[in-house]
Amino acid sequence: MQHYSEQWLQDWCYEQGWTDLFQERPNHYWAFPPGAVMPEPIPTSVLRSIKQARGWCAQERRLIAIGWFVAAVSLLVTGLMRSPLPLIFVFIDGALVSALLEVEY
Repeated sequence: MQHYSEQWLQDWCYEQGWTDLFQERPNHYWAFPPGAVMPEPIPTSVLRSIKQARGWCAQERRLIAIGWFVAAVSLLVTGLMRSPLPLIFVFIDGALVSALLEVEY
């Protein structure tokens, strides 16, 4: 899951004078600091501050919307069937969404 928008990081790099941003692996970004000849990872404190300031990216918002939709449909089906069995999908949905939204630093 992509937790940061590329544009957010590009903006930060431009403001700080860092160049040539690239993604080493999911949610691990590197760039060249001002005057450096080797790239360095974007500090986790910076990533946290960007995430705190900007909130959810588009992919996270889409995941949350799908999670709400699945939960609503499951609750509707539970009421129509008069059976608690579809509630299992609500719990599975909640567990998956919360696990995917977890940001690993």
